[in-house]
Amino acid sequence: NIYPEMKHKSEQQQRIEIDQRVSEKLCRCKEILRPLKRVAVALSGGVDSSLLLTLATETLGRENVLAATATDPIFPQQERKLARQIAENLDVELIEFQAGQLSNPDFIANHPQRCYLCKKMILRHIKRIADERNIHTIITGSNADDALEHRPGRKAERELGVCCPLEQAGLIKQEIRQAARAMGLPNWNRAASACLATRIAYGSEITIEKLSRIEKGEQTFYKMGFSLVRLRDHNQIARIEIKPEQFNEAVRKRDEIINSLSQLGYIYITLDLGGYHSGSMDRAFKERDTGNELNELQK
Repeated sequence: NIYPEMKHKSEQQQRIEIDQRVSEKLCRCKEILRPLKRVAVALSGGVDSSLLLTLATETLGRENVLAATATDPIFPQQERKLARQIAENLDVELIEFQAGQLSNPDFIANHPQRCYLCKKMILRHIKRIADERNIHTIITGSNADDALEHRPGRKAERELGVCCPLEQAGLIKQEIRQAARAMGLPNWNRAASACLATRIAYGSEITIEKLSRIEKGEQTFYKMGFSLVRLRDHNQIARIEIKPEQFNEAVRKRDEIINSLSQLGYIYITLDLGGYHSGSMDRAFKERDTGNELNELQK
């Protein structure tokens, strides 16, 4: 195995840690990858794309795999560092680029099609890089769970003919983490991390200042020991989403939290009693559902 953590494990020992169904899906994923010959992997630093890059490297050889990572300010710095670490561990060439979302007025305006625009800008940039290398296939870490959720970026993937081997193999998030752990990926249990723009309410302009304070605010919580946090930015209000089992810890550290977030410019600091909820900024929009843009993107 490529990762240093796995050097002393035999292939048989590694497979014992993965149940039969997951093992079969991983084999299916490799069967999907094999005919592609050469691929460009959209590497975010998350566990999905990291596992995909690992499988692609094992199946096609590192000389036939290119990793591409967007480094725009909308992405947490820690994710970018992880992407570099994963590519370095695999000895795969990594191209870093900026897709330029913050130069796009439609993206900055923060309409409900924001994620679609973002994904399309990223994939178009990767396509240009791939074309220069005579690579004809782009692959992403979209998984089978994503098909059940609101993911506007999937429309961009379909439009650009992107391949999603994890999804095609039927791998869900829990199985991906199990496989990543067995294969020694350093981020196998890392909390999911969407781009920072998803923390800003639709219709509220996306600025570098907002993105910066969101990232600093979330890092404050992680340094305090919270396992998962989203700082939802409502201009003067910071709405904090954490796991309900950590509510008491937040109350105990309320003074420290208030002091840290006040220094970032928030006037009102709230704890969302609903707890962490992926895509919570979409809920208000869905409740106003009148056959709008959001539904159009899901067609």
